[in-house]
Amino acid sequence: MSEVTIKQVRAFTVRGGGADYHDQAEGHWIDSQIATPMSKYPEYRMNRRSFGLNVLGTLVVELEASDGTTGFAVTTGGEIGAWIVEKHLARFIEGQRVTDIEKIWDQMFNATLFYGRKGVVINTISCVDLALWDLLGKVRGEPVHQLLGGPVRDELTFYATGARPDLAKDMGFIGGKMPLVHGPAEGEEGLRRNLEHLAEMRSAVGDDFWLMYDCWMSLDLNYATRLAQGAREYGLKWIEEALPPDDYWGYAQLKRDVPKGMLVNTGEHEATRWGFRMLMEMDCCDVIQPDVGWCGGITELIKISALADAHNKLVVPHGSSVYSYHFVITRHNSPFAEFLMMAPKADEVVPMFNPLLLDEPVPENGRMAASKLDKPGFGVRLNPECELARPYTH
Repeated sequence: MSEVTIKQVRAFTVRGGGADYHDQAEGHWIDSQIATPMSKYPEYRMNRRSFGLNVLGTLVVELEASDGTTGFAVTTGGEIGAWIVEKHLARFIEGQRVTDIEKIWDQMFNATLFYGRKGVVINTISCVDLALWDLLGKVRGEPVHQLLGGPVRDELTFYATGARPDLAKDMGFIGGKMPLVHGPAEGEEGLRRNLEHLAEMRSAVGDDFWLMYDCWMSLDLNYATRLAQGAREYGLKWIEEALPPDDYWGYAQLKRDVPKGMLVNTGEHEATRWGFRMLMEMDCCDVIQPDVGWCGGITELIKISALADAHNKLVVPHGSSVYSYHFVITRHNSPFAEFLMMAPKADEVVPMFNPLLLDEPVPENGRMAASKLDKPGFGVRLNPECELARPYTH
């Protein structure tokens, strides 16, 4: 196996669902009025697609090995990511052994430091990294979780993210994370409506079901603190990504000021071990939520998780379907996982990256047996009916 090398890397884009799960048809809950950093502008408040949340599209990276095996992965990044892969990163990938994942990651990261570090560049590196792990698993005939040391539990337990936590409870999930609708620009009335909605959901689900608010970087420290204090009586389990991701000082203060027992979570839009080191050394949160497709891939998530373990922080990766499931099931400090409800009305369980991936496992009654993840690599296939475009070649 050590002689198997990477023959070629190819980068594709695709529109409509997939890893860019905001690229949905009209009427989907995920693109409705949800508080964002752009909510201060009334013309961009009612629909997240209005300010371009779906412009990137999905990036697909495919690797072909010298023995004919192919591996692939998906993330957001679209045409920009495809250009980076084909025109820059390919030189660090092709000709390398399929086992040289650490070296390839290090070369990709250091070669892009002058224009990368976070954002689309790290998304793209993450996609290549995930494709490398998928390829290695397929060459070895093992699932990625075995390459990572094997499961530490027999099943995954999930909370659901979506507009209807009351329905998520009926589906067997342990909790429901709701998108916050009204931001600071909507004043006292908006704050009142946010708390009223939380109260309604608490009444609907009872006292023992987790309820959380996803604030998607939309708040300031004062508003976030008032929201957390007002949510105390309704048993809000955590307040998530309340502030812009670079406001480490604000997060540290928020963590000090929220009601005792309420968790502060963040990290969805953070990247690499250095960004998460800031969150942990400044004690900004209780739970970090790296997205494996955005933070640097599995190779970097291993380092981030070890750092979190040393700081007594939980690691609950953001969404990302099988790419996070294979990791979470191997780590004691990742006790549960997120499932993003991608049905337009959040009223049924459908695969997160539908229709792009085939064989994508989904929770049943809020759980997933480890045996559902036992296929080689990440265990999923590209849907041949999805039209992939290769905008660049090398």
